[in-house]
Amino acid sequence: MKYFYDCEFIEDGKTIDLISIGVAAEDGREYYAISTEFKARKADQWVKDNVLIHLPDRYVNFSDPSVSPRLKSEAMAWRPRRQIANDLMALFRNGPQPAQEPFELWAYYGDYDHVALCQLFGRMIDLPEGWPMLTYDLRQWLNHWGKKDIKQPDDAPHNALEDARWVRDTYLQVSQSPVLS
Repeated sequence: MKYFYDCEFIEDGKTIDLISIGVAAEDGREYYAISTEFKARKADQWVKDNVLIHLPDRYVNFSDPSVSPRLKSEAMAWRPRRQIANDLMALFRNGPQPAQEPFELWAYYGDYDHVALCQLFGRMIDLPEGWPMLTYDLRQWLNHWGKKDIKQPDDAPHNALEDARWVRDTYLQVSQSPVLS
């Protein structure tokens, strides 16, 4: 089973602070969460302009009948890092493959995404047993197959789940091409 993911984060050359993570599984299951623990004040202008402005409202009145179900659902995406880690363990464990079988992680320019994912559990060696210690990089894979012209659109809003869907859909489309068969 392949899990395609993307993280939005704040980084300063020394630390990577997870903002959000989106996962689009090969079998269609999806997951999206926003950390309640990132330090928005440390975001650079690019992150403010391209990521933070797209985050849903964290605080909604769940008892107010005028608040739409969509807004309530989006507000529920805000979670502590420990809950995100637990959610991901459940997502990866509950796939169609037996829990002991290995799975693959895929991302686009995924080096920092992999670090942000690992940090949910502490250090990389603290990953749950059986988890891959690497993320396959779609950009490298596309380059290998001579598909350098395929790029994620720059004008798309930076949303981790939307980006994860793009990684999944691009991988599946290219991998089914006759050139790769």
